[in-house]
Amino acid sequence: MRLWTIHPKYLDAKGLTALWREGLLARAVLHGKTRGYTNHPQLIRFRAHPVPLAAIDAYLAGVLVESRSRGYHFDASKINETAKADPIAETSGQLAHEWNHLLKKLQNRDKERWEKLKIIATPDQHALFLITDGTIQDWEKGQKPEQA
Repeated sequence: MRLWTIHPKYLDAKGLTALWREGLLARAVLHGKTRGYTNHPQLIRFRAHPVPLAAIDAYLAGVLVESRSRGYHFDASKINETAKADPIAETSGQLAHEWNHLLKKLQNRDKERWEKLKIIATPDQHALFLITDGTIQDWEKGQKPEQA
């Protein structure tokens, strides 16, 4: 499960579709509707939000907007697309880490998109996140925090 900090506009079709499905899984976890993935590290920042359920719906609403701009038909009835939530603070190091991770994925599965995006030094973040200075998050599996 990856709930990207980067804006969903950068994801390829496979990535955007996966993000929607994984976001819905995260939503089910936060609603207590599944026993799987309850300790997944990607949920840490949503659980820490004062209103976790509104935060995940606001996150997914952003994904839904991007899907519509591409002509996709994600099922909006699965979320509260009018949910509002205060921003979640995230670090520049985490954003950079995710950007590099996405570029590696795109280099293998969507060379055309990779060619267009590889020149971007700092991507936009998803609207739910507020970027602050900092390193990669400790919850990022197998990563040693580095300065951004």
